Amino acid sequence: MKLGTFMAIHAFVAVVFGIGFVLAPASVLAPYGMVNMDAGAVFMSRLFGAALIQIGLLAWVARTVTDPAARRAVQLAYGGGLVVGFVVALSGQLAGVANALGWSTVAIYLLLALGYGYFLFARPSGEQR
Repeated sequence: MKLGTFMAIHAFVAVVFGIGFVLAPASVLAPYGMVNMDAGAVFMSRLFGAALIQIGLLAWVARTVTDPAARRAVQLAYGGGLVVGFVVALSGQLAGVANALGWSTVAIYLLLALGYGYFLFARPSGEQR
């Protein structure tokens, strides 16, 4: 898979979840067993959705970047943020915050982090487009 294709997938996932969190946070979280949302939780969920949309839009725009330094900077930023997200998702899941569907969130963060790690460290830089 090419880096641009991987980033397009990342963009799609982020924007779709982001729109859901902005427009209907309670509906997005209910399948995860999170049904008691006060106004603060709804507000923070919507902010999270806005951040996901921003992340997705950047992934979409950056997927065609050819400058090696810029491409590496984007990959490092996404990779680092996704590792943090993975740790947060895993700790929440282990604490019982979400039901079994919460493992899908852990998996999404892990797979995206591993993908950026692959393009950063395992694949020769000439093949990243």
